[in-house]
Amino acid sequence: MQPKPSNLFITILLVGFLVGLLDISAAFIQTKIMFPDRNPLGVLRYIAGAVFGKEKANSENSMFFFGALFHFIIAYSFTIAFFLIYPHIPFLSKSRLITGVVYGIIIWVVMNRLIVPQTKIGHRPFVLKNAAIAAGILIVAIGIPLSYFAYRFYYGKKSSLKQSAA
Repeated sequence: MQPKPSNLFITILLVGFLVGLLDISAAFIQTKIMFPDRNPLGVLRYIAGAVFGKEKANSENSMFFFGALFHFIIAYSFTIAFFLIYPHIPFLSKSRLITGVVYGIIIWVVMNRLIVPQTKIGHRPFVLKNAAIAAGILIVAIGIPLSYFAYRFYYGKKSSLKQSAA
């Protein structure tokens, strides 16, 4: 017996919002630490710049909204993908920490090597320190929480998958 789709939808809705919030909060904190004179909300303009271009993103206040929207669309996309593949790949449930680390790295690779170069941001040079920080944020803010919540959803105390396996 599979978990109810409505429960999956609600779980994805809540967990996707949580990891999106954790990730953008970490990006704001990182910006404030690395560039104390910059407004951390500039991160949202940067994200919007991927679609609208840097000039437009830096000139219109609506870009804060679009940056947040695009950020959460991306966070939800990775959340949905993870929750859909999780029950079909048994080794993902063996170690939540390792799974979270690997998924965080996968997110970094997909975003920085496949998606971002195709946007108006374009290709950025690889800098190990920056890549390590960004991957670390994705691991802590998205990968590990997704791994924990997916395990809890599919194999937790009240999960029907666990009960059906018994």
